[in-house]
Amino acid sequence: MKNDRLNHAGHLWAFAALTASPGAKTHYRRRRDKHGDWHASALRNLFNRMVGQLYHCLQHGEHYDEAQAFPSPLEGLEAPAAA
Repeated sequence: MKNDRLNHAGHLWAFAALTASPGAKTHYRRRRDKHGDWHASALRNLFNRMVGQLYHCLQHGEHYDEAQAFPSPLEGLEAPAAA
């Protein structure tokens, strides 16, 4: 089922996030550059990710954290420290 109002609100939310959130902009650019998505497709993917983050925050009673929502692509790839 398609909800036009939710679709429109999501488009505006994702579009606004491009200027307010460095992580959202990086995610959008990655979808455009590496995956070859068109603008609308990249925005839709960003919106889907943001809805998933909202759902997680509501389910676990947590506050939104930009660093956790959009981790750096290099984060977690550091070499383990030698003992």
